[in-house]
Amino acid sequence: MRAQFVLSEIGVGLRRNLTMTFAVIISVALSLALTGGALLANKQVDSMKGYWYDKVQVTLYLCNKADAATTPSCSRGAVTDEQKKEVLTDLKKLSIVQQVYFESAEQAYKRYQVQFKNSPLASSITPDQMQENYRVKLKDPTKFTIVASAFAGRPGVQTVEDQRKVLKNLFDLLNGMTRVAYVVLAFMLTVAMLLIVNTVRVSAFSRRRETGIMRLVGASSFYIQMPFIMEAAFAGLVGAGLACVMLLGGRYFMIDAGLRLQEKIPLVSFIGWDAVVKVLPLVLLIGVLMPAMAAFIALRRYLKV
Repeated sequence: MRAQFVLSEIGVGLRRNLTMTFAVIISVALSLALTGGALLANKQVDSMKGYWYDKVQVTLYLCNKADAATTPSCSRGAVTDEQKKEVLTDLKKLSIVQQVYFESAEQAYKRYQVQFKNSPLASSITPDQMQENYRVKLKDPTKFTIVASAFAGRPGVQTVEDQRKVLKNLFDLLNGMTRVAYVVLAFMLTVAMLLIVNTVRVSAFSRRRETGIMRLVGASSFYIQMPFIMEAAFAGLVGAGLACVMLLGGRYFMIDAGLRLQEKIPLVSFIGWDAVVKVLPLVLLIGVLMPAMAAFIALRRYLKV
């Protein structure tokens, strides 16, 4: 096979179908940018889960005098010193407990005043209305049910709360958005594949005379099909390159320079450049293989050799 001939045929094909080639490049770029974005979004959610779930705690709220009249679990009255000691001792006996922090009513009141200083209720809350509590850090945050089953309903304990519940709705929303992105990218990839097939079909039809002559002189099927496959692969590679630029630009402008999300949302640990760079080879590989496979399938159907 003469490489010069194949390259010349690729150039001819690209010039004859310039507008359709441009459409292929744009559709591949958009679909692959969405693919990379969905993969990075999934990594971002996993990173946030690992970051926050490692920091969440189980909180045991203890009964106070006000709870005795309003909460069934505190019907026996406010927690006693003996009950607090028993709860603390039993907590430390659990192998899954890493550390226990005690927060007095006065400390809880101060924290409430800082967190909700702009709330109109902040001025009406008094220290005696706040609950003493044990904040428990677990070695494995997923083992919350062990603590809940051991202490829920015990004398002096009002409720046992897992902070993961607060984050669950957020992560469910983010996972839902990621799934929607995967559905959209599947649609976009399908559109790109169909466009590539039609482009190859048109290209094969416009060069049917040349391919007929090549068949007559004994050219192999692979030799005849190679320029069409290389055209599609080249267009896909250009589209994948544009997708990589979009991913890098999105990471830079959204997090580092433009929106500066890291500064505006400091509590979120955003994925770094290493995660973006790791996705780029996959985007380039898909950008080359997907059009090449689509072209090969189209040629088997529309180019009889």
